[in-house]
Amino acid sequence: MHLIILLLVVIVAGSSQGLLMPLLTILLEQAGISPDINGLNAVGLYIGILGTMFFIEKPTRKYGYKPVIAAGMVLVIGSVLAFPLTHNLWIWFILRILVGIGDSALHFASQLWIVSSAPADRRGRYISLYGMSYGLGFTIGPFGIPLMKLGLWVPFVVLAICYSIVLGLLFIKLQNSKEGFAAPGVRNTNLTYSRVIRIAWFALIPSILYGFMEATMNGQFPVYGLRTGFTEADVAILLPLIGMGGLILQLPLGIWSDKFGRKPVLMITGTIGTICFLLVPFMGANLWMVGTLFIIGGGMVGSFFSLGMAYAADLLPKELLPKANIIASVNFSLGSLVGPLIGGFLLNYVSLASLFYVLGGSFLTFVLIGLFQHRAANPKPQ
Repeated sequence: MHLIILLLVVIVAGSSQGLLMPLLTILLEQAGISPDINGLNAVGLYIGILGTMFFIEKPTRKYGYKPVIAAGMVLVIGSVLAFPLTHNLWIWFILRILVGIGDSALHFASQLWIVSSAPADRRGRYISLYGMSYGLGFTIGPFGIPLMKLGLWVPFVVLAICYSIVLGLLFIKLQNSKEGFAAPGVRNTNLTYSRVIRIAWFALIPSILYGFMEATMNGQFPVYGLRTGFTEADVAILLPLIGMGGLILQLPLGIWSDKFGRKPVLMITGTIGTICFLLVPFMGANLWMVGTLFIIGGGMVGSFFSLGMAYAADLLPKELLPKANIIASVNFSLGSLVGPLIGGFLLNYVSLASLFYVLGGSFLTFVLIGLFQHRAANPKPQ
């Protein structure tokens, strides 16, 4: 029950990001807002996520995982219900920041709770379940876009109701925990961010790439799709396919990484993801071909964050995992921040195709780095 409820938290968080980003992007595109301004507004979510990482460890260490998750969910519920009240860009920007803070808090606490309680020999599976749950939510989210036909309020209210149900389960069924943190009062001069980066820097790169890919696709693909010739219904079909691919392959990739190693699996998935993204512009507005590439590419790189965290957990002593989690979350936020900005600039000033060339090139760069990278330290037995 403990794991199931945490996974439900992740599912509903994934659905909010899967719905809100394209939904708000479409509404702004319909209002005539340019892609670069649209992308700039979308950055608010990731400013909130990034800013949260500078203070979230202390309250989690002090109060435990459950209160932090609950506070994050309450903040998201209130913000989501406020979006339909206005179309003011500045207010939407602030609301996106608040959603980012709430999502970041519940992701940090739920992910660390799962990782810290996972047996070492099944860590890949546990973290893959986390990734699958996020992928499931991310896949479900865009299906809420057509609910706009029933009224602007409807998708926002449905999302808030889903959060409220899971919040109720969290309060009723879960007992609080601080597992994974060092005991209060214990000081260890080795618990430094520099040590985490020195040991696990390569394992932390996937979190940047995953954030960049997710934010670019969620924030800018609706614009790319509409300008390429896809309809709103096509966009609502295509975006979930990325999450669907990750959902299908998340657990198998986690199991294979337990068996064959995290790095080989990351290198293979990064290579296939590169090929898929580079091929998208050549498919034009062919729904089936682009959808196939999204399923395959999303399936490959959709596991990047979870596989990277599993790899970092292999390399680091357990007491360093909270700091690795924070670094990965900051990396995800940084990738997510630059994604909509770069995507908006490319669509507005370069070309539609350049969006996917940059995405493919970023994963190709990771693969090339991996070919010349030597592990800084041997995995520490857990």
